[in-house]
Amino acid sequence: MQIHYISEANSVLNHFLGQIRNTNVQHDSMRFRRNIERIGEVMAYELSKNLHYENVEIQTPLGIKKTTAIQDQLVLCSILRAGLPLHLGFLNYFDNAENGFVSAYRHHYNDDELFDIKVEYQAVPNIENKTLLLIDPMLATGQSMVAVFNKLLEKGQPKEIHIAVVIAAPEGIAYLEKHLPDYCHLWVSTLDEKLNDKNYIVPGLGDAGDLAYGNKL
Repeated sequence: MQIHYISEANSVLNHFLGQIRNTNVQHDSMRFRRNIERIGEVMAYELSKNLHYENVEIQTPLGIKKTTAIQDQLVLCSILRAGLPLHLGFLNYFDNAENGFVSAYRHHYNDDELFDIKVEYQAVPNIENKTLLLIDPMLATGQSMVAVFNKLLEKGQPKEIHIAVVIAAPEGIAYLEKHLPDYCHLWVSTLDEKLNDKNYIVPGLGDAGDLAYGNKL
């Protein structure tokens, strides 16, 4: 798996990352969603450098201009519900992409720290021979991402696969490297220290879905 760490060079991305972590800013859910969206836009721009392009000619009012356009057939797929603002950021840049949505959550079957991943609702277009962008803000254990990945591949084989996350833990990256094909690309805005004993990212930012849309039962 090819891993791309986007925040290694200083840019406005680090400004947005700082705000989504800051407890003095997090109380503003609209600002949190907008910052996640802006992070998605930065990530989309960086990822776009690895796509395929074709030569095209554009008619302007004064003549013809030769340029390039994205050749790939893109499918954006996010994991509900936390992935929605990040998805929108990508869609702002890849506005011709098809879109898919999958629900995945941790099911604590004994009301303890043990859990498995439930993948349920799916609304996904045809992904056969297309470029799949799988989007989720947090990569903690990596189990949700792998479960969704395997479920999507039941519907077809993409030509290329890019996974985009905002904050990742080393344990989650190691899990993806073990369970996903070598040809996958992983795009990480920032790498954090570790998982705690409840499998949440430290220092992380808390629950991205709750911060974006309110606490759930």
